[in-house]
Amino acid sequence: MNQITKTYAWLLENPRGTLSFRDFERLLTAFGFTHVRTVGSHRQYVHPRVQRPFPVQPDGKDAKRYQVREFLDMIAANRLEMED
Repeated sequence: MNQITKTYAWLLENPRGTLSFRDFERLLTAFGFTHVRTVGSHRQYVHPRVQRPFPVQPDGKDAKRYQVREFLDMIAANRLEMED
């Protein structure tokens, strides 16, 4: 089990836990999201199976909790899987 898989497993067990923004971006990439645009601290990611862009921005060095929850909901709703 690699580090990103462990991070995702931890996140599923602790959905209200604090996740670093760097790890959040790694998870986005692991699930097939592509970074397409940055304006200030706002970064937009897109996925071919998700109809709208997913904007994220850090809260200091951490990911915003509501964005992590939206990400988990998006994975479930679109049945996304981690890419190899």
